[in-house]
Amino acid sequence: MQPGDTTAPVAAPFPEAAGPLTHDAACSIAGALEVIGDRWSLLILRDAFRGVRRFDQMRRDLGIARNVLADRLDKLVEHGILVRVPYQARPVRLEYRLTDRGRDLSPALVALMRWGDHHLAGGAAPTVLVHAACGAPLEQLLRCPDCGTEVAPTGIRSRPGPGADRPPPPPDPTLTSSGAR
Repeated sequence: MQPGDTTAPVAAPFPEAAGPLTHDAACSIAGALEVIGDRWSLLILRDAFRGVRRFDQMRRDLGIARNVLADRLDKLVEHGILVRVPYQARPVRLEYRLTDRGRDLSPALVALMRWGDHHLAGGAAPTVLVHAACGAPLEQLLRCPDCGTEVAPTGIRSRPGPGADRPPPPPDPTLTSSGAR
């Protein structure tokens, strides 16, 4: 980083720095929930996708306690979902930007939003996602890459993938025999 350069990240995301996840190795959903599965983390990500990048902006927007926000931001940075970037040199002030890994969460957040629109807002979406270039409302769908067919949830099946043969991570010593912390 050159003196005065405020675009380089303070620390690169460290996707593996957090060590192996302590979830069922055969379930990527469990692993994802360990990283982003709490209310505050998801709302921080929602704000990040909306362009809210600074700590105080997030705190005001979410009505979240400083210590809780700092903890969740640290975790999201630790897992390479957000990166801290200085926007001011003296004193150093940081903002939080989505990494490629963080941007890959967009479809998951959109799916949660769509579910909430349908089941909690009675189909009357409080926010509509539109294509920035033309303004048309967006759709979210799964499409088979081979035949091009749109696939409904009832048309989805699962089978073991390339990671299914990996041994599970070692047990977490902080867990009791009942699995509670």
